[in-house]
Amino acid sequence: MRNLALAALLLVPAAAAAQIIIPEEEILLGAGVRTRPAYDGSADQTVDLIPLVRYYGKPWFARTTQGILEGGARWPIHRDVDVGVQLAYEEGRKQSESDLLQRLGVEDLDPGLSLGVHAEWDSKIGPAPVSLLARWRQHLDSDRGAQADLRFNVGVYGGHGALVALYAQTTWASSKSIRSSYLVDGSGFLHTTLGALGSYDLNRHWLIFGGASWRRLQGDATRSVLVEEKTSFYANAGVAYRF
Repeated sequence: MRNLALAALLLVPAAAAAQIIIPEEEILLGAGVRTRPAYDGSADQTVDLIPLVRYYGKPWFARTTQGILEGGARWPIHRDVDVGVQLAYEEGRKQSESDLLQRLGVEDLDPGLSLGVHAEWDSKIGPAPVSLLARWRQHLDSDRGAQADLRFNVGVYGGHGALVALYAQTTWASSKSIRSSYLVDGSGFLHTTLGALGSYDLNRHWLIFGGASWRRLQGDATRSVLVEEKTSFYANAGVAYRF
């Protein structure tokens, strides 16, 4: 049951998006503007453009709906449960976006790709659509390590063309992942994210969306000299076309 589809522009480490309760066969394409930290832990904020993608075929899929831009194949193993494999875009880090990185002479961390697996449960709790995602992803650059996510989404309002949802996500990281991003040794719990998402139908095809989220760094990463702020803020807004 794909009654909770996240048309979310969370293509970077899980920022914000439009969470939309729509039939699985509908396709969404769009774009938006996002404000985000230069990297999680940075005191500097920057603005960029992000895409919105939502497509569910059989078995192929592509989406920016669960925190990252990813695509692959998925198969149902139960009425409400799918499992799959995914190739995902993993963000990097630019020295030019952070005063601290420039002062310390820390080199850029290039964006790349990860390969992984996931399992996703979609159902309802009373009238509210809910989904739970467990995902593991290994960066194709072995020095960048691996991460695992657990994400819960719940729709809290739907009516008069408007939709509102909330989500929470926790992420764990391997020692290589933390070392490459924060230059410290350690592994385990990396961060927690809480967010609110919404959309509004302008007509049958066009909709606007927006969202905001807060991410809190945890664990060994917080010991890094690169961490100026433990809490980061993300927000976005944009427009999408429903096919």
